Amino acid sequence: MSISAAEEFAGESVVSAAARREIQVLIDRYPRKRSALIPALWIIQNEHGWLRPEAMEELAEMLEVEPVEVQETASFYTLLFKKPVGRYVIDVCTSVSCMLLGGLDVSRAVQNKLGIKPGETTQDNLFTLREVECIAACMGAPCAQINYEYHENLTPESICKTIDLIAEKANVMRKA
Repeated sequence: MSISAAEEFAGESVVSAAARREIQVLIDRYPRKRSALIPALWIIQNEHGWLRPEAMEELAEMLEVEPVEVQETASFYTLLFKKPVGRYVIDVCTSVSCMLLGGLDVSRAVQNKLGIKPGETTQDNLFTLREVECIAACMGAPCAQINYEYHENLTPESICKTIDLIAEKANVMRKA
């Protein structure tokens, strides 16, 4: 019998008591516990910034499902992070519409600007870049999402300008 990630933490809960209460409220709303899976993952991600394996295992216990069900769900949705990400997640759409209208150029501009490749985070943990499939904004292609906010009709120049504005805002917030 193998030791689970949760057991390795010597019985300590990775999910806070407040998050557990919030998840329990969700569970109570649904006829089946499993129905609370996606919003519960969101609660855990908001608490930790990403979905730690131990937290997903705890959630599986709470929902009385197999850990693999939680992991599969977390893997399916691009808005759920299975590894640490920066404060700002830049999702550049590289599906056909965006690609044909310059999405790959937008991604390359971000890579050059930040010195990272897709899937990487800047050393200051401010930005993570990801290339993702369709974000459902084809009319505004090429497009990206930055922390769930859409940016459409992008050019390499406009995405770099947006990154500069975000970095400037972040620096002002750090100084305050």
